[in-house]
Amino acid sequence: MVSLLAMSMTGAKTWPQTHTDLGFKPITRRSKIIKCTVQIDVTTDLTQKRQLFTPKTTATPPRHNPLRLNIFQKAAAIAIDAAERALISREHDTPLPKTADPRVQIAGNYSPVSESPVRRNLTVEGTIPECIDGVYVRNGANPMFEPIAGHHLFDGDGMVHAVKITNGSASYACRFTKTERLVQEKRLGRPVFPKAIGELHGHSGIARLMLFYARGICGLINNRNGVGVANAGLVYFNNRLLAMSEDDLPYQLKVTQTGDLQTVGRFDFDGQLKSAMIAHPKLDPVTKELHALSYDVVKKPYLKYFRFSPDGVKSPELEIPLETPTMIHDFAITENFVVIPDQQVVFKLGEMISGKSPVVFDGEKVSRLGIMPKDATDASEIIWVNSPETFCFHLWNAWESPETEEIVVIGSCMTPADSIFNERDESLRSVLSEIRINLRTREATRRALLVNEDVNLEIGMVNRNRLGRKTRFAFLAIADPWPKVSGFAKVDLFTGEMKKYIYGGEKYGGEPFFLPGEGGGNEDDGYIFCHVHDEEKETSELQIINAVNLELEATIKLPSRVPYGFHGTFVDSRELVDQL
Repeated sequence: MVSLLAMSMTGAKTWPQTHTDLGFKPITRRSKIIKCTVQIDVTTDLTQKRQLFTPKTTATPPRHNPLRLNIFQKAAAIAIDAAERALISREHDTPLPKTADPRVQIAGNYSPVSESPVRRNLTVEGTIPECIDGVYVRNGANPMFEPIAGHHLFDGDGMVHAVKITNGSASYACRFTKTERLVQEKRLGRPVFPKAIGELHGHSGIARLMLFYARGICGLINNRNGVGVANAGLVYFNNRLLAMSEDDLPYQLKVTQTGDLQTVGRFDFDGQLKSAMIAHPKLDPVTKELHALSYDVVKKPYLKYFRFSPDGVKSPELEIPLETPTMIHDFAITENFVVIPDQQVVFKLGEMISGKSPVVFDGEKVSRLGIMPKDATDASEIIWVNSPETFCFHLWNAWESPETEEIVVIGSCMTPADSIFNERDESLRSVLSEIRINLRTREATRRALLVNEDVNLEIGMVNRNRLGRKTRFAFLAIADPWPKVSGFAKVDLFTGEMKKYIYGGEKYGGEPFFLPGEGGGNEDDGYIFCHVHDEEKETSELQIINAVNLELEATIKLPSRVPYGFHGTFVDSRELVDQL
């Protein structure tokens, strides 16, 4: 989500050790009173007040590289660090909600891992189909430093896991995306950027913002060059692999010939992009245009739309009027339209003053969907249709139905709507739904697609070669027991029939990624990629499943644990040759 940090201004324990190419070497942590440095003294007695879990990976801290400070900066650093120590001490006596408690949010296989250099010639059970030649990359949250306060799963630093497949052989590597935030925190040897969800709530959230801005004003950190974590989405566009989270610009990555990953840097489309971009841009498979939204939580316009031509030229931004800054994680496209969700999870910064989270469910707001022509030049061209009590964190596809004058939208509707961000008594439900928007009557209807099944379906996709066009199948994660993923479902969107692929035992996974087969045959011709972790054996693997019959084709045994993560993509070997 977009953080207050991104919108307002464009010694801790560390976790898994980073690779030496970042310039950090292990040091032994000492608990001492701060001298004239920019280091926080988080003493043992403070951390014991709210004992955090022990990470699965033993790590040694990266060496910090203190800034060269003048006498005034040193004095400011001492004062700010003292204020932060007092804040930490106060927070350790305050219980955390589950949605911000690191013992819940990043426990088990949600806990972070170290970077891994390329490991080749991995064990393969079964046979990798000959048509698969390229690299499967998946993004996820992997905090470098152990939290000293609240932490939400979405707050972790971005780490990309890459499995490169060539001639039936596979290699594996994983690397942090070197965001501006991560580079600065590694240099200092501790976290200094507030966490958008886990920390920015209540009075302590306001205090952390003040400390953050004070450090920036004093030149102790650079908070004007991005604060994002780049941990959510991945898209390959115009010969570039981009890692994204909606609190910043994308970061460009590069897959090397050996299958390793490198961070090229923060990518602004050659100076064209001035604001954050959400983590789910939509690549039109026919026009090859990339469609995107950008939302702001502080100042108007709260929402903007733009697109990029196949060669990366950005269109003028279209301001979309919203009364309230709204959390918009995803949207949809059809052949001619953009579908914009304006839902009930909003940002109310005033809630922090009363000690609450700024991300709230607004029960008085009526959810609606906007239907906008892709080439619209004015917001008056948007058709807004109310769809009460509709909150879809993800929209899987949308298409036009000329015979009924409708736009059909497929998404998973969540209740309670804000349960990802705020602790709620009710159990979360994510219901696969069809929403039909009549462009003539400007009315919307919604129905559950699975009539006789009570199952949470979240995180997945349709055939990306048919995005924005009528599709029959969706491949979605079975989030049971929530938030773990015990398998995935192949859903017939026309009949409501569902076929399940269950990992079995204590195995759990994440997003089922659908790779279309060669030749453009039937819609479901292709393969499903799933990172799967065995919690009993503590081993990880990549499974490749035939999407037609849901039979396992190959299992690639991975050399180290892969935490549960977010979204991925596949880059063909022919595309890798041309990457920038």
